[in-house]
Amino acid sequence: MITGNTGLEPLAEDLTAVIDGVAGTFGSSAERTVEGELDCDPTQPGRLFCWQYGLRVDDATDAVRKLVDVVLPMLEGQGWRTRDRSNPRELIAQFSRDGADFNVHVSRVGDGVAIVGSTACVPVP
Repeated sequence: MITGNTGLEPLAEDLTAVIDGVAGTFGSSAERTVEGELDCDPTQPGRLFCWQYGLRVDDATDAVRKLVDVVLPMLEGQGWRTRDRSNPRELIAQFSRDGADFNVHVSRVGDGVAIVGSTACVPVP
């Protein structure tokens, strides 16, 4: 991994802990979907990277209520700013703080929850 050379490591560690904590709110069956760097500027490949981490929780019960009643107040209390990005298919909350951001997607049909995070892009030396 190149996170040690780009300054992404502290953001990645913090974001992993936050996302794992949020996933725990929805249940213990979180499945990691992605973890690692992502080249975030297609016009200049290899120059800017961000770190990305994703989880999916398939068996969450009452996921919408948990997002609204538990996750939103918890993260806002920790200084995360929230933006509603919902659409007809899913409830989406976007959280941002200190150069990191992540989204929580809750299906409006069924119990599926996906949580994806990414840090800000940083130049590669």
